[in-house]
Amino acid sequence: MSSKRGCKRVRRRDFRYLYLAPVLALLLAGFPKSAVKGGRFGAADSPIVKATTTAQLSAAGEIQLHAIMGAAQLADLRWPAFGKYQGEVRDFYDSSERSLPWMRPTGPGPQALAIIRLLNHADREGLDPEDYDVPRWEGRLQALGQRDPAPESDRVRFDVALTVSVMRYISDLHLGRVNPHLILHDLDLDHTNFDLSGFLRDKLINASDKDIQIAIEAVEPPFPTYQRTRNALETYLDLSRRDDGELLPTPRKAIKPGDSYAGLSRLTRLLGLLGDLSDNEKGVTHPGVYGEPLVSAVKRYQQRHGLEPNGLINWQTLQDLNTPLNHRVAQLQLTLERLRWMPHQFQRPPIVVNIPEFRLRAVDEQYHWVLSMKVVVGRAYRNQTPVFTSGIKSVIFSPYWNVPLSIVRAELLPDIHRDPAYLVRNRYEIVDSAGAVVSQSAVTEGIERQLRSGKLGIRQMPGPDNALGLLKFDFPNAHDVYMHGTPATQLFSRSRRDFSHGCIASRIRSRSLPGFSAISRDGLRLMSAPPRLKGKPQGWISNHRFRC
Repeated sequence: MSSKRGCKRVRRRDFRYLYLAPVLALLLAGFPKSAVKGGRFGAADSPIVKATTTAQLSAAGEIQLHAIMGAAQLADLRWPAFGKYQGEVRDFYDSSERSLPWMRPTGPGPQALAIIRLLNHADREGLDPEDYDVPRWEGRLQALGQRDPAPESDRVRFDVALTVSVMRYISDLHLGRVNPHLILHDLDLDHTNFDLSGFLRDKLINASDKDIQIAIEAVEPPFPTYQRTRNALETYLDLSRRDDGELLPTPRKAIKPGDSYAGLSRLTRLLGLLGDLSDNEKGVTHPGVYGEPLVSAVKRYQQRHGLEPNGLINWQTLQDLNTPLNHRVAQLQLTLERLRWMPHQFQRPPIVVNIPEFRLRAVDEQYHWVLSMKVVVGRAYRNQTPVFTSGIKSVIFSPYWNVPLSIVRAELLPDIHRDPAYLVRNRYEIVDSAGAVVSQSAVTEGIERQLRSGKLGIRQMPGPDNALGLLKFDFPNAHDVYMHGTPATQLFSRSRRDFSHGCIASRIRSRSLPGFSAISRDGLRLMSAPPRLKGKPQGWISNHRFRC
């Protein structure tokens, strides 16, 4: 509920971990299962016989190789400059003892061919095949095969092109294509210690097909959510190719069950394609009249897309239905990118707030969901909840709410001017910097000046109507943002829940206090409520802090 800046940031310690995620993923229930032909490496998946005999370089070949590495430039590549990987490329070839690791005396080795098949399907990972020279590999292979043996200069350029392309691919798959710190400055991430040259040398150049697959999977985020999103992307890539792209007509008012609608044919095709309407249900629809089973199919679609599942074809539902499926592909690609920005390991099982989904989840040691609840986050266009990581320092029972200065100026002082009894009715008190109460009712001109300057503050006393509810989770961050309960439980019934000033309001009920569940190294454990709260659900203990 705050937008204050300037709080001192602390280093991550052995606390429970909170990650506020910018992830926006489509819900996957009801999607048709798609078969991936040929596996992850394409139709040519087959065991690779390990081969260690590489093509040795002549003195002229070594000079050419070192010239390419020294310039960090290869004109054959789609993106010729590879300065970002220059040191890694040099380390890789320096350890190769005057050889071309991907080449055999007769041509590209089986590992090289397996890697090229892998790059050919980069789009299934939400990556751009152009970045890894996919349109060029077939031509390069054909050119090498036209002469036996192929000129050494061609083999050098081929080998370096493959090394740079696979390094780019592994880096993008592991860390993401974009440096998240350029966008999200408060993410506590350390993705720099990844040895690309060592990875290629130890995991790929002499590996079997199966070992290559295992090695590639190991660099990806380990989260089941990532795997489900990747599967959804593959599904939507197929759906976007099959969809005709026709737009549903826009009615003058919302279409209710029993209404006539000119777009029923397109609606039936679309919902059938997406899996919300089964093949058996398609023939049950009533020509020209919106009824069952289309209504139930629309509700399923609405539920999956975070809309109110009321079955009405209203403006918002129509906007979603008319979203081109290639836009959904782009959404899923961006979701995979953002998931790569997340820390791949946590000191403790994390609590993740998916901001655009308005939902909190806690996971276990294997990153499976063990707790899920609705949350309210900051207003999308005025008080966005920031994206950051932090350790949960403590849980405060029956907290005070220290109202941020921006809210005091913009909201509370105008309310006090309109209603002199506002402070008393809402259990606010005016305090100095030491927390001593200055006034609980009257606001003189002098007090108002000090409130506007920040010399005095306003806080709300603990109680059932306190804006922070029953609990406050304290995690140090530069935004003065925290997670708490709320008395405004009616907000959780909304499908869109961006109503706060930036903090995260969670649905913590009073009956949850005696056995509040917290995440620990061993998974979920029972955290007892403070002794004075036990057996006294109506009693309020001010600022009772439980250290995590």
